[in-house]
Amino acid sequence: MDWRAKVELFEQIRREYEHGEGTIRGVARRFGVHRRMVREALGSALPARRKRPQRACPKLGPVREFIDAILESDRKAPRKQRHTAHRIYQRLRVESPGCDVSESTVRRYVGRRKREMGWAARETFVPQSYGWGSEAQADWYEAEAELDGERCTLRVFSLRSMASGGAFHRAYRRATQQAFLEAQDIGRL
Repeated sequence: MDWRAKVELFEQIRREYEHGEGTIRGVARRFGVHRRMVREALGSALPARRKRPQRACPKLGPVREFIDAILESDRKAPRKQRHTAHRIYQRLRVESPGCDVSESTVRRYVGRRKREMGWAARETFVPQSYGWGSEAQADWYEAEAELDGERCTLRVFSLRSMASGGAFHRAYRRATQQAFLEAQDIGRL
């Protein structure tokens, strides 16, 4: 069971305990889970993440320095000429014949090292484009003004075009629906 499904199950268990069965044994029987899981769900809304033990890599140990040296030399190389994890594994088989490390182990290690070196993190930008007059952001804010020698708080309508970034502002005494519709109508002109 993946973590998201477990979160949903925990929510169902908590709801059933609060508004349905009312007993740990009854909830466990209804959902077909152990009472220990019901207690865990009642204790926390989110299930604990699975703890993966840190395992030693005895076969990878002797070749770590060799792989790190390749990755360090690739740092200066053009992007297209850098070693892939598969190519590093092939070099290991040729240059270190006594080493019987698997390709998947090399791939995992190379991927982890590249992330640590900052290579795997690419920034992706999605340009936002809007049609002229198709979308806008509308909002109200308050402003202090002096009208007829008297200080008062006005509600200012702000309409900002998503395409150009241009904005239209109009002040009203009150933020009513009529003022909102009127300001939008004027702002479109």
